Amino acid sequence: MNTPLPVRVAALYRFARFDDPAALRAPLYDLCARLGVKGTLLLAREGINGTIAGSDAAIDDVVAAIRALPGCAEAEIKYSHAAEMPFHRLKVRLKREIVTMGEPEIDPLEDVGTYVAPAEWNALIARPDTVVIDTRNAYEVRVGSFAGAIDPGTDSFSDFPGWFRDHQSELAGKTIAMFCTGGIRCEKATAFVKAQGFDSVFHLHGGILKYLEEVPAAESRWEGECFVFDERVAVGHSLAPGSHALCRACRMPVSREDRASPLYEEGVSCPACHGTRDATKRANLAERHRQVKLAESRGLAHVGATPRSDTLS
Repeated sequence: MNTPLPVRVAALYRFARFDDPAALRAPLYDLCARLGVKGTLLLAREGINGTIAGSDAAIDDVVAAIRALPGCAEAEIKYSHAAEMPFHRLKVRLKREIVTMGEPEIDPLEDVGTYVAPAEWNALIARPDTVVIDTRNAYEVRVGSFAGAIDPGTDSFSDFPGWFRDHQSELAGKTIAMFCTGGIRCEKATAFVKAQGFDSVFHLHGGILKYLEEVPAAESRWEGECFVFDERVAVGHSLAPGSHALCRACRMPVSREDRASPLYEEGVSCPACHGTRDATKRANLAERHRQVKLAESRGLAHVGATPRSDTLS
């Protein structure tokens, strides 16, 4: 029997109406800090979003506190486990949006697409009239996606509305099925698409993480791994740790093939960023990597090893 991994990871979000999100920050931070929970939580007037990790008991206590916040009793939470703490620090931040789209008139609490359970997703995306759109960023899509899904090629989620407006005429009359890592980006993406006059709009409930957790690999339409915003970098079916690492220079995921490339130097460059830095910068990166490895050998964390965290779900 497999021994359970000791660290519990909770990816969560909830769109809710917080009149004073600043008043929620200190109690949440203090609770997480007292329980040894690390990760990032974002608070805004539109709700909460984040990924945190800690012991089973600690995560249970923090999740209970989050569910007690106004409108958060039904917060969407996906659990997985890791062999080691996947975060270096705790951050509870106040933001204008919990996931940045830059379309202030879009309110997922007013209208969103139809949720589709993971068990029903394959049938929907197999329909000939369905257009499947990956709402994540290009570097995430390169790690893995659903077979046949459209990659908008965006660098950030705020690019998605522009991409959709540019392709709106091509999508007219189609059934649109969208997905993202944990579901939060699709809440806004489907709300945006419906506001553009589209009616047949669906999104994967619980996101890719829920799909990989519930759908057997033999029945899966997923190809590759799913990028996650912590030190695990990517996960596969059953949310098992994936094979990708993180380039510490540009914060991009790197596959086994990337790491075999002559353009890859651990801590210094990868095929995506090789040649973009001068000798001085490369020397600085090499020294930082040396310090990280030295800290690891002494059983310490080094803040220079933090992964990218521009989007959490």
